[in-house]
Amino acid sequence: MSRQAPTLEDVAREAGVSRATVSRVVNGIRNVDPEIQEVVRRAIERTGYAPNRAARSLVTRRAETVALVVSGAGDITEAGQDTFATRVFADPFFGRVVGGIVGFLRPRSMHPVLMFAESAEAREEVLTYLRQGRADGALVVSTHSDDPLPALLADARLPAVLFARPSRPVPLSYVDLAHRDGGRLAAEHLLARGCRRPATVCGPLDVAASQERLAGFRDTLARHGHPHVPVAEGEFTLDSGLAAMSDLLTRRPGLDGVFAANDLMAQGACQAVRQQGLRVPEDVAVVGFDDSSVAVTCHPRLTTIRQPVEEMAAEMARLLDEHIHGVRTEATSVVFDPELVVRESA
Repeated sequence: MSRQAPTLEDVAREAGVSRATVSRVVNGIRNVDPEIQEVVRRAIERTGYAPNRAARSLVTRRAETVALVVSGAGDITEAGQDTFATRVFADPFFGRVVGGIVGFLRPRSMHPVLMFAESAEAREEVLTYLRQGRADGALVVSTHSDDPLPALLADARLPAVLFARPSRPVPLSYVDLAHRDGGRLAAEHLLARGCRRPATVCGPLDVAASQERLAGFRDTLARHGHPHVPVAEGEFTLDSGLAAMSDLLTRRPGLDGVFAANDLMAQGACQAVRQQGLRVPEDVAVVGFDDSSVAVTCHPRLTTIRQPVEEMAAEMARLLDEHIHGVRTEATSVVFDPELVVRESA
């Protein structure tokens, strides 16, 4: 005979509290004393009680999932959808975002559902998914400044938090980095190393973060007597970094320092330098951005500007949790500070 699954009553007897108290703890209702909550949680562990998620959703009217939406702009054709997803998964940045979100959600018995919104049809699917209550809210990572999804979510009054400040003001909470300060840190470090002919491989100029990093780099160099900084635009990929750096080395013989707007492009820049028979950092110092896993696997290891992606993603999930539970009703912003991490490339 199979053993009967533990019930709320079993947990209540084990904890020495009422069934109603156990129900409130299980359903996340917040008017229970923290010490009693802990007693109930220990009783749940000892009894092996597992809440019925369907029944719990009826009580809480929540799905206990959130949509993690990677969003683009325009209307990508069906042929381009696979390319969009491939580029997302190839970038270590996205893995760090997922890690930070899961780290926050998992202890709260919440789970992310990955969705892509790379076309008008896909964006409508996201909105329908949320309107139907299949997810309690959305965590949105936009890859393009013209992304219409944030405004659509705001107009529909759906709970959502953005990774990065939207290019057009919308009443949604967001987390971001002080990107301009990151560009400043990169410039100051190259100057402190004695670089006199600096250049930069910037990110896509239709992305606000790329614009800010470039502006911070240029402004700081201008303050130190460098009125013109050669720029080559990349696409945040290794190959684009290699191509952009090769172009800079052709246009600017003798350049002795480069700031690449992410670590993948910095890795490509290092490869381009070596292909020219030059050395990193002896001939050309290279500074990246992000402090991703690429920074420590690159040869030489990258000096880079750290973006605390995991902490930013966890904060994004925390803000969404507050919006979902009504703790926070107004949009807010949280901006993190970058940090210089010195290794061998510069």
